[in-house]
Amino acid sequence: MKSLIAKRSIVAAGHKTSVSLEDAFWEGLKEIARERNITLSELVATIDSERRQGNLSPAIRLFVLEFYRNQLANVHAGRHAEEGHLAMKAEAVTQSA
Repeated sequence: MKSLIAKRSIVAAGHKTSVSLEDAFWEGLKEIARERNITLSELVATIDSERRQGNLSPAIRLFVLEFYRNQLANVHAGRHAEEGHLAMKAEAVTQSA
């Protein structure tokens, strides 16, 4: 059976390194780089420089996971803010009636 983890080479901060990542994390990493309008190498260099310990591959996985968790939290926060805004509108309408 073929492994779901693929080893990929990348140049980060001027040095060549390799990471072993599942396709989903690799694609997520590329999406984040595109959204930030930076290269994949720049994003990996940033992750590499900010990690406290451990290997780069798990640091990338945690970075991608945290990015998408934050996006979900923002969606939920926006929804709650919108619900609050609608409640304020409804209150204003009932008070003026």
